[in-house]
Amino acid sequence: MSKVYVGESPIQGKGVFAKVNIAKGEPILKADDSRIVDEAHPLRPELDEYEYHTDFIGGNITVLWQDPEKYTNHSCDPNTFVKTINGARYVIALRPITAGEEITFDYRINGRGEYVWECGCGSPRCLKTLDSDFFKMPLDLQLEYLPLLDEWFMAEEAPKIKQLLQQGLNR
Repeated sequence: MSKVYVGESPIQGKGVFAKVNIAKGEPILKADDSRIVDEAHPLRPELDEYEYHTDFIGGNITVLWQDPEKYTNHSCDPNTFVKTINGARYVIALRPITAGEEITFDYRINGRGEYVWECGCGSPRCLKTLDSDFFKMPLDLQLEYLPLLDEWFMAEEAPKIKQLLQQGLNR
């Protein structure tokens, strides 16, 4: 049984919402990473495929989020994060989520890139600007999110992670 449904979001367009109460640490849904985006398989807007529905999964591989996870909106105060477990990626509850609550995650976790856009999440923690690069977030937020980073990201960004840990120790 699916724990989520897609509905109209107060944050942006469509969103993903909890059908049931979800406990902290509980996997909510498994990400379908079957649609790889590359030169041979570009995005097709006529099929509702857009760059803002993509995600990095390591090794310079980009995938297109599928339904329903492609409708998960960003929040500067997210209630989920994405983690690879036994080779599959899951959206996992960061805290208890009540039925009817919108499922959100911070797009900057495991984030790379040069994309910057205005944030309209409405959270009291909202930074107003969303930079897609994890390492451009405020230091406190990087340290807070450190345990949520995926193993592939930690491995590929090891020098920057080491520097981040050093900065955290020197505070």
